[in-house]
Amino acid sequence: ALKVLDRLGVLETVKSKAAPLKVMRIVDATSRLIRSPVVTFRASEIDEDQFGLNLPNSVLNPALASAVAAHAGIDRLMSIVANWRLDAEHARAVLADGSTVDASLAVAADGRLSPARQAAGISTSARSYPQAALVLNFGHSGDHAFTSTEFHTETGPFTQVPLPGNRSSLVWVVKPETATDLAALDDTTLSQRVEQQMQSMLGRVTVEPGRQIYPLSAVTPLRFARDRVALVGEAAHVFPPIGAQGLNLGIRDVDDLVGIACENRADPGAAKALAAYDFKRRPDILARSGAVNLLNMSLLSDMLPAQMARVAGLGVLGGFAPLRAFFMREGLRPGSGFAALAGGLGKQVRR
Repeated sequence: ALKVLDRLGVLETVKSKAAPLKVMRIVDATSRLIRSPVVTFRASEIDEDQFGLNLPNSVLNPALASAVAAHAGIDRLMSIVANWRLDAEHARAVLADGSTVDASLAVAADGRLSPARQAAGISTSARSYPQAALVLNFGHSGDHAFTSTEFHTETGPFTQVPLPGNRSSLVWVVKPETATDLAALDDTTLSQRVEQQMQSMLGRVTVEPGRQIYPLSAVTPLRFARDRVALVGEAAHVFPPIGAQGLNLGIRDVDDLVGIACENRADPGAAKALAAYDFKRRPDILARSGAVNLLNMSLLSDMLPAQMARVAGLGVLGGFAPLRAFFMREGLRPGSGFAALAGGLGKQVRR
């Protein structure tokens, strides 16, 4: 994702307001009989300075908007799309102000309830979870050392992500009614609850203004492109906030779509181009959304076999460095884990 932001000319603008992510830690904070050991992923293990940068939306969104405004080839229309008219030759967006826009390709970047996806007749497989995410930022007296810690609990993950300075963001997944109760607490009480949940590992916690609640669900389209419409972002994939995969996956959607459109300049919305996009994105999207949903369901499950499988998997990951390195590389750059394995095997053969 950072390479894409660099190509767009916004990385230098936002980098000074971001925090590098150098270490990721998974802590089993359940009260179950069988619990996994702490698993720690370090970017240095795969010869990287960092896994990525943590950017608040309040920093990234204005930078992207400025880049759009400065681009001579982009006309930004502020009127919303009232409805879509799709046929074999073009996609037509009918705007709320009565005007229309025609194109050979429509990019559905309109969210999890995507009207463009619906207009294209793309069905979805959907699941609602008995969970909601409380999202906020907080300050802390201790140093986060550019480390993100994900506490796994019976209701879902409690994930701290480092921000610049002694600040972090938090995604706390709990039952919907619990999320509502937590959001209603005064700052002092909520700060104490967050600090307690984190086992005081970052010292004294002070929550900042602004709390949001998001119901959790999973949505997977049966196709990722059809009838002049290509899906990106949450129109193409919705899953729980585990492992920091959502934004990076969405940026890869756009990057792959741009590449395929460039290869099909004469008609980027033709059936051939859309089939190529679907083929390109399907493995990445299904693998990541499937893994995240499986891990989330294993946290919620009271079945001993599911708990044992999760504990065993995390235990192997924590204790076997080559496997851990593979998953870190795949998480950072899809395909690079397999490339590293192939390279290692090649060296062994040459010996």
